[in-house]
Amino acid sequence: MIARVLTPLVSGTLFGAGLALGGMTDPARVRGFLDMFGDWDPTLAFVMGGAVLVMVVAWRLVPRMAAPLFDRSFAIPDRRDLTPSLLGGSALFGVGWGIAGLCPGPGVAALAIYPPAAIVFIAAMLVGMLVVRLFEGRGK
Repeated sequence: MIARVLTPLVSGTLFGAGLALGGMTDPARVRGFLDMFGDWDPTLAFVMGGAVLVMVVAWRLVPRMAAPLFDRSFAIPDRRDLTPSLLGGSALFGVGWGIAGLCPGPGVAALAIYPPAAIVFIAAMLVGMLVVRLFEGRGK
């Protein structure tokens, strides 16, 4: 029981610390990465590259494991998970990320570094999540 709470807490703290150390809680840095024809900042590419390397190792290890350490089975996505809602939400996420310069992980981590800007972002994110919940399932 403790591992089910402690593992995500430690993982999230480590993730947030990595984002803060990598400068990803600074919206200007993210916008700088997206400004390919201006004052381009490659920092985000290195952060993403590090994440990809970790996942390459993880995807090689998963088939060799009988089960995850803290669950009964692995939740591995397949093509059936690619729904119109997922694709539309991903596009909306990307547009919002480009405009705000923050996404949920760095937004939460930014609460400790840039509280005024982060609070506005987190509030808008929570309102968006609430709107999705209210309209989810309508039209099915």
